[in-house]
Amino acid sequence: MTADEFRASTAAPRCPEGLPPALVGLWHDARGDWEVAHRVVQDAGDRDSAWVHAYLHRKEGDLWNAGYWYGRAGRVQAGGSVAQEWVSIVAALCERGEA
Repeated sequence: MTADEFRASTAAPRCPEGLPPALVGLWHDARGDWEVAHRVVQDAGDRDSAWVHAYLHRKEGDLWNAGYWYGRAGRVQAGGSVAQEWVSIVAALCERGEA
């Protein structure tokens, strides 16, 4: 799945099957369900989910918690807008064939 296809899928009533937790979290976040997005990535143990977890805490304004999760993901805390970070994470995951 390309990043454009993933973005388009957020208009569908159901999340596409077979996505890794990080993309499932981003899908729910795009639909305005931060709580479900957070639950999905919090329960996963992989670095990509930690990256999305960091993004979600940054989005809610909890920068200390976001910093912790960026560290767990092996990432530097993002700058710029959270909307741009969402796009960047989706692009990175889709480029690697995670979708």
